[in-house]
Amino acid sequence: MLFSLSGYEHKHEHEHEGYTDPPMCGIVGYIGSRETTPILIEGLRKLEYRGYDSAGVAVCGPNGGGAKVVRTRGKLSALEAILKEQPTPGTQGIGHTRWATHGRPSDENAHPHRVGPISVVHNGIIENHLALRERLSGQGRKFTSQTDTEIVAHLVDEEVQKGLGLGDAVRAALKLVHGAYAIVVLSDKHPGEIVAAKNASPLVLGLGEGENFVASDIPAILAHTRKMIFLEEGEVAEIRRDGIKLTDLEGRTITREAKVITWSSVMAEKAGYKHFMLKEIHEQPRAVTDTLRGRLSVEQSDVTIDGIELDVANISRITILACGTSYHAGLVGKFLIEQIARLPVEVDLASEFRYREPIIRKGDLVVAISQSGETADTLAAIKEARSKGATILSIANVVDSSIPRASHHSLYTHAGPEIGVASTKAFTTQLAALVLLAIHLGRRTGGLATEAANGLIAELLQIPAKMADVAGQAAQIQVLARRYGQARDFLFLGRGINYPIALEGALKLKEISYIHAEGYPAGEMKHGPIALIDEHMPVVVIAPRGPGYEKILSNLQEVKAREGKVIAIATRGDSEIGGIADEVMLIPETHPALTPLLTTVPLQLLAYYVADFKGTDVDQPRNLAKSVTVE
Repeated sequence: MLFSLSGYEHKHEHEHEGYTDPPMCGIVGYIGSRETTPILIEGLRKLEYRGYDSAGVAVCGPNGGGAKVVRTRGKLSALEAILKEQPTPGTQGIGHTRWATHGRPSDENAHPHRVGPISVVHNGIIENHLALRERLSGQGRKFTSQTDTEIVAHLVDEEVQKGLGLGDAVRAALKLVHGAYAIVVLSDKHPGEIVAAKNASPLVLGLGEGENFVASDIPAILAHTRKMIFLEEGEVAEIRRDGIKLTDLEGRTITREAKVITWSSVMAEKAGYKHFMLKEIHEQPRAVTDTLRGRLSVEQSDVTIDGIELDVANISRITILACGTSYHAGLVGKFLIEQIARLPVEVDLASEFRYREPIIRKGDLVVAISQSGETADTLAAIKEARSKGATILSIANVVDSSIPRASHHSLYTHAGPEIGVASTKAFTTQLAALVLLAIHLGRRTGGLATEAANGLIAELLQIPAKMADVAGQAAQIQVLARRYGQARDFLFLGRGINYPIALEGALKLKEISYIHAEGYPAGEMKHGPIALIDEHMPVVVIAPRGPGYEKILSNLQEVKAREGKVIAIATRGDSEIGGIADEVMLIPETHPALTPLLTTVPLQLLAYYVADFKGTDVDQPRNLAKSVTVE
């Protein structure tokens, strides 16, 4: 069976109570006396910046008569154009913006999904959807989409047909579901009621006067109410105009006081964080969880990657193409694939690839990495490789973008939209995707034995919680940033799989603080960069326990002998390094192949707090663009 990560819940200390990790899709629901459609569209627009590929609404009146569903591929503007031609009057309804996971962006796969009298919107992933679909199909039920969400509508309809009320029907249906969900349900047979439920995907309830709201995040409903109730795991809300009833999946009543939100609407979009970049750093545990979810098979000691089956026996070589931060992910991918799958890997800067007359043969696998899926250099490079007979696998965060469309296979990360120009969660989800690819290849080449696969998968399942642990050290890192933020130059050192993370740490610092920074393999320091080290030069050394640890301690001693200031990233429990380094940032112990997912986080926080201390524009640093669409 596919292992569920839904038990992981990212929590951290934060000055604003009521923060919820944002989903990749948007949900808004309303019940009251006002016209519903404008409220739904307004709420969805407040969530629009998160990104989506389709949108829809289901609206009905207080006395039933049947919900009218309108949905379309594309942006809200496309939905609004349809609604002008097909009005949806009513006083209760649900709306959704979808970021495709199961099924490509299309009208049929857009939400809400309607089965009989039931209309459903859903965020998350139903992990046992294949088994449920097979069972329902065997009972004669017909499906009109490729989504896992439609299965929920069928399950609820099945229970309503047995005579259950809407709340009981939703509770009964969800007992059959494994995975992450935030769902909101309408029923033609139960006018005056909306039912919402949550597991590992956020939902917030908004309390009004004679009206109530539900949404996947605060900004969608903040214009209407500041009184909020945050659903917790396994809870169900029965929402009516005059009140809200909370229960668990067994129907037991839950009592919870509403919180009053004091944020401005701009703060709400940032969930109370000062900058989007800081918010996105703290979202990484959730983003990595979403990227892993549904892809790890514990029973088979294997990885399932979106139906991709590569002809591994005929892959003679792998070439990874990327630019910028994605290039650093590719360098980590080289270590992972060569160590785990025992296949030779080259990593090329996509901007240079076409201009050196590359040798590409039929049987080569080219892996293109791009957060946006629109990077012009990478797109041009894969077209060149494809013309020479290579198989193209893309790793991207934006569904149906140009690079995946130009590829034979696509492995999507699930970071959700990233607003800060300096990449954070897009990078770590790329690392997670590369780990999945390495395991997938390793199981098929024989390079990864069953026992080793079990150990790696078990550690991988713990990574989101360990990332949250590291992010919880933000206050300590903020102190370090103030202590060293006036430096003119930084040097970042790493060995092996963490050498690319040294490059990434230096890139983050120079991107947003405008401080000159360089990343080097630690063993190369004595071949030149050591001449720069003096008492004014902070040297960040990535030194977790594992291969090369003793050698990197020697490099540390070389820095100290020249009066350099050493900031070390070390494994918790390492008593030796504290006697050498001036400052230590700690990460939990993990499998050596997974350390980049942990060592990245303190470097992101260090860059962020140095930039914030210097007063630069953290989210939109000068001269940089989020997606580079020119060569």
